[in-house]
Parts: sequence; structure tokens; C-alpha cells
Amino acid sequence: MSTVSTQASVLRVLRVVVIVALVVATVVPFLYMLSLSFVRIDDLLREPLRVLPALERITTETYAEVLRSEEDGGYGFARFMRNSAIVAVSASALTVALVVPASYAMTRLRFAGRTQVSWLFLAVYLFPTIIIAVPVFVGFQVLGLGSSLVGLVIAYIALTVPVSVHMLRNYLAGFPESIDEAAVIDGASRFQILTRITVPLALPTIMSTALYSFMIAWNEFLFALLFLSAKQDLWTVSLGLTRLADGQEVSKTVLMAGSVLLTVPIVILYGVAERALTEGLTAGADKG
Repeated sequence: MSTVSTQASVLRVLRVVVIVALVVATVVPFLYMLSLSFVRIDDLLREPLRVLPALERITTETYAEVLRSEEDGGYGFARFMRNSAIVAVSASALTVALVVPASYAMTRLRFAGRTQVSWLFLAVYLFPTIIIAVPVFVGFQVLGLGSSLVGLVIAYIALTVPVSVHMLRNYLAGFPESIDEAAVIDGASRFQILTRITVPLALPTIMSTALYSFMIAWNEFLFALLFLSAKQDLWTVSLGLTRLADGQEVSKTVLMAGSVLLTVPIVILYGVAERALTEGLTAGADKG
């Protein structure tokens, strides 16, 4: 066997080993967390290392307790998830609405300082988030938005727009300008080119941008803590989960149920979006 064939075989084996290791490292902890969320604390203390609970031991009491309102003896996660959904959906929708025309303008319009403006969008990430968070919070307090979901949504938009513009701008830059020129010859306006040509062609990347914004807004903790710590009825699910983690009398099974409620929506959304992204890319390839 030649040296090249030996190296190729070794690389194939290493590739399989790495993939299996990554799958085990990510899937097993999630499965363990999921299984713990469906057992009673007594069963967990009896068999703490059991990954898959017996069918007769499975219960949904932990989820019912986590989702119930505090007035009914629960932890109010239904309200927290509703707040997170409002914030995440609003932030991702508004981010896309701002990013699409901004990215199109930076790739198609000619204006002074276009390159400098493009790099300024990323300059904010040269600084730690805490340095940006505190001045933003103080400014929003002056404007009367410091303790509201509206203020939090605006903060998330400011947090995600720079990277989103950079992502979409690079994608749009790969489109030949002859497409726009042909549309102009046919009498299309800039707005029509953007909505009828650019957006359909860039839909997979636009969906990726929306998913990125949603994930940031759903999981983010620092801004949520600064903006909403004084108003528990406006807490997001990340703040609610921290409360469970810090609680001395909260069982680990309840904590795992809260963790699942934080994680599963993102997993489901990513699975749905990944399928849509693949279909969009395939459709684009068929048309080409």
C-alpha cells in the first residue's frame, strides 16, 4: 500500500473518530438532561447515573411545576417563555428588516466612505459586551426604556445588526451586478429589484441571519439582567433559569426541565430552518 493510500485511510478513520466523539460529547449530555427532566427527585437520588429512566417512572410533573404560575405554586416559566418569544421574534424580524436594505445599499450603491462604513459595523465587536451594555442601559434609562421589553428588543437589534449586515453583505457581493442592470433596463425600480430579485435570491442567507438574531435574543442573559431584573413579570427564560439554578430548594429535576424549555425551541427552530435553507439552496441550483 502506498504512502498516499495509507494517509487517506488514516484520515478517514480519524474523521469518523472525531465525528463520533463530537456527537457523543453533545448528544449524551443533552439526553441525560432530557431524561432527568422526566423523573422524580426520589428516583434521581436512588439511581443518579441512570441515563434512560424506566417507562413506569416517567413523569411530567416537573414540567407542570416549572410552567405553573407562582401564584399556583410553580416557577412561572410559561410567562418567561412568552416574554422571550416576544423579544426574540420582534428582534429577529426588525433586524432582518434593517439588514436587507442596508446590505443591498452597501453592495450596490456608490457613496463616499462606503468601505469605512462597512468596517465600522464590526468595530463594536472590538469591545467586550459589558462595556457596551452599561452605557446602553444608562442611555435607555434616561429615555424611559430601561425596564421594558421594547428597550430590550432595541438593544438586541443594536447587538445583532453589525454582524448580520456583514454576513449578508458578503453574500450579496457575490451576485453579478448585471442582474440589476437587466432589471433596470426592463423598467424596475430599486425597490422592485430589492424585493423581487435580491430577496428571493438571498433568502437562505436572510433566514440564517434571522435565525442568528433569534438565537441571540432567546439565549442572551446580560442585557436581560440589566433591563429586566427589577420587573420579574417581564423576565425572559434565561433569567428564569438562573433563578432555578440559584434556588437552594429547587430540585435538579426541575432545573433540568427548565433547561430543556430553554434549549428545545432553539433546536426545533434550527432543525426546521436547516431544512428550509437546504431547500432554498437546492432550488437556486436547479434554476442555475
